[in-house]
Amino acid sequence: MTHWLIYGANGYTGQLMAAEAVRRGLQPILAGRNAAALRALGAEHGLPVRVFGLDAPGEIAAGLMDVSLVLHCAGPFSATAAPMLEGCLAAGAHYLDITGEIDVFAHCHAQNARARARGIVVLPGAGFDVVPTDCVAALLKRELPDATELILGFEASGGASPGTTKTGVEGLAKGGRVRRDGQLVAVPLAYKTRTFSHDGKPRTAMTIPWGDLYTAFVSTGIGNIETYLAVSPAAIANARRVNWLRPLLGWPPVVRYLQRRIGARVQGPTAAKRASTRSRIWGEVRNGRGEERRVEIDTPNGYDLTVTGALGIVQHLLGATLPGGYRTPSGLMGADYVLSLPGVRRVA
Repeated sequence: MTHWLIYGANGYTGQLMAAEAVRRGLQPILAGRNAAALRALGAEHGLPVRVFGLDAPGEIAAGLMDVSLVLHCAGPFSATAAPMLEGCLAAGAHYLDITGEIDVFAHCHAQNARARARGIVVLPGAGFDVVPTDCVAALLKRELPDATELILGFEASGGASPGTTKTGVEGLAKGGRVRRDGQLVAVPLAYKTRTFSHDGKPRTAMTIPWGDLYTAFVSTGIGNIETYLAVSPAAIANARRVNWLRPLLGWPPVVRYLQRRIGARVQGPTAAKRASTRSRIWGEVRNGRGEERRVEIDTPNGYDLTVTGALGIVQHLLGATLPGGYRTPSGLMGADYVLSLPGVRRVA
């Protein structure tokens, strides 16, 4: 029997993953640090539980004994991805996570040769970060192979989980980023703004340091990439004000204070909220001759897509023998993968 594991299973997204895995007839091991919460979740779903932290390699090795795949859902991934990936490399277990953090993608990509030697797939960003946008980038590359510029944007309503919000706070001090001529370049928050159209209505958007600045470059080779989030004009103004506070926001005591407040106040969207809200993804490419292509897709709420997107990749890996190495979602599953997920449709 093949054993696989959800780490951080008692977190907001981890619980959604566990419930849907059981609905699909899968039997993951539920793992993380919180013994009481994990045992209650395991009893609810009739699933085995393992309790271990990520501070000691020996503890991770024991937790991953006889495991062939890890779906890592415990952020912030800036702190947790590297030790879990090392554990997977040692154990010979495929590594998936749901990060959107550029630096985590870069770290995982840097382990490509080691992953190939161990015969494991390393695929960070298996959820809403970055399955839909990465697939849209790959679809656009297929439609305009000589594209030199890529624009990606998204609108995600319904609210954020505690983990997502904590990661966002951690990233504020780093500011924004874009990719120019193949290189990641630091820019201010809300460096650029533009408008997208959603069913004929305008949506203002600002540049954000989304993970596709790394993954879409790997997937497409396009050297000039900007990523946008649709928000209100007031949110854009607030983001630009935050640029003045970035040195303070990088001070660890301030980050810890804000993250504690988030943990106490943010609960994540309810099932009803997820069911009543959707997301929109826009993509544009152009080449040196001025030719353009556009793709727009409509998807379920980002958390629901995270669950179906990640578990689809889990099931693919559990049922296949593949060469090891770093992969992006479209690189492993194909550009059309997002269009195969429940509730996703291409608009344009």
